[in-house]
Amino acid sequence: MINKNLKYVLILLVLSYVCFMLGNSMVSLTNPDEVFYTQTAKEMAKYNTWMTPYLFDAPQFEKPIFLYWFLRASLIIFPNPNFAARFSTALFGMIGVIAVYYLALLGFKNEKKAFVSALVLMSCGLYIGLARTVFTDMIFTVLILISLLFFYWGYTCQGRKGPGILLFFVFAGLAVLAKGPLGFLIPFLTIAAFLIIKKDIRFLFCKYSLWGILAFIGVSFPWYALMIKKYGSTFTYEFFYNDHIRRLIEAEHISNDTWYFYPFSMIGCIFPWSLYTFVSLIFLFKYLKKGVNHFYIFLALWLGVTFLIFQPAHSKLVSYIFPLFPALAIITGDFIYNSSLPENKSRVFFVISLVMGAILFLMAIALFTQIPRNSTYLPSKTPAYLLFAILVFLTALFCFFIFRHKFLKASFVLVVLMCSLSLLMLFILKEVETYVSSKESSEYLLKNYTVSGPIVSSKPFARGVRYYTEKEIVVLDLPGKNYFSPHPVTFLYNDEKVKEYLRAQNQPVYCILKKANVEDIERVADKEFKFTVLNKIGNEYILRIEPNKKK
Repeated sequence: MINKNLKYVLILLVLSYVCFMLGNSMVSLTNPDEVFYTQTAKEMAKYNTWMTPYLFDAPQFEKPIFLYWFLRASLIIFPNPNFAARFSTALFGMIGVIAVYYLALLGFKNEKKAFVSALVLMSCGLYIGLARTVFTDMIFTVLILISLLFFYWGYTCQGRKGPGILLFFVFAGLAVLAKGPLGFLIPFLTIAAFLIIKKDIRFLFCKYSLWGILAFIGVSFPWYALMIKKYGSTFTYEFFYNDHIRRLIEAEHISNDTWYFYPFSMIGCIFPWSLYTFVSLIFLFKYLKKGVNHFYIFLALWLGVTFLIFQPAHSKLVSYIFPLFPALAIITGDFIYNSSLPENKSRVFFVISLVMGAILFLMAIALFTQIPRNSTYLPSKTPAYLLFAILVFLTALFCFFIFRHKFLKASFVLVVLMCSLSLLMLFILKEVETYVSSKESSEYLLKNYTVSGPIVSSKPFARGVRYYTEKEIVVLDLPGKNYFSPHPVTFLYNDEKVKEYLRAQNQPVYCILKKANVEDIERVADKEFKFTVLNKIGNEYILRIEPNKKK
């Protein structure tokens, strides 16, 4: 069994490396989030601190410290900043795949079923996306996953109760350092509900829990205590109120604030397994009624607790419910494996697979028709046409295996499809890099002009321009308001503010703006100021503004 497990783990590691880490140096860090986190780590190095996150030369408390530690270390170790910045999330993505394999193995006692579950997680769209970008959500989710893995290990394996409980609290503490109090709330409420339903809540009333709580406090409290001592109400207001409580009562992204956002996102973002996941949830309810395996109760509570914590909040993002995706992957893997058994002859699996084949085919046709229409953004169409060819070929292969009732082989085709998509998207993103990153426009400005003052930037580009120029930034947003978590920058949010700022400058003002803001400047400048469009790179306009001497 050990040799078989090792074989599966090695396969998962190789595939995960391809899906999450290979080629991460190709594309420059993108706006607005990748540059936000990486610039924070750079400024921590500038101020020689491992404890206080900095942005725009001031402490910022939008996220806790855990990711920044990894970013600082990675930027020291790896010479390529793009690879270095993305290394942490890719590494945790790989760890999460292995953790799901071992959790499913504990729950089902079946290596193949655990392997399929890990493949589902590894190849779902949201998981690949978050593993290849700089966000806290991947690290946060994997730490919660590991904490639940150790709890279940301690609960189900004789003689492992002590280390299982202790490690549960340790990794929950690390999750709190990764994103905040929910790092404890999600796993603790899950195991508490599980033990209450199992009528075994006394499992936690032992000396190991006491040591675990002490370990949790030792891991998670010191950084928060240091920030409160050093920054007082500035920290507590920004971190606890603005970034947690306020998100419950106020929508940062108003269009997402609907009852159906999370249910639809949950199913849609686990693509290409969406249909299988939807059906697996129905089967999960059947298993719960039959009481087949208490592992299903554990997974159902994990899903339910996470969903119920985030659903009432008005600020909604797909990444917020990411902590439930490991559980989704496991129940989906369970359904796929069970359907592949010869004695089952699952018609449901056959039908939804045919629908999936049709969806893939329609995606290929849509891609083919859109490539010429987006030629402006794709100087080289080769990667897109190659993606089309691979999509057609793998769709045909997928359907071939489905008609031959080789369901596991058909599922593996979807895994190969997502691995291929992960790599090809890098080449496509490289083609459109100027539309997602401020690197080229920033480098052009610094190389060709003497910029001695602040750079005026449109709100979506501000973090990127700061990262690539290291200059002071003035943000222009007409009419607008500061970021949800306000940045310590000069903010020009109406015409008078713009004129007042321009009049105060005794040198040319350089800008990197979106098209709408260029039109704003043209209107505001009138005859008082002269503005010149120096270049347009992607969707970013590089301007120079100076007093109109002919006035």
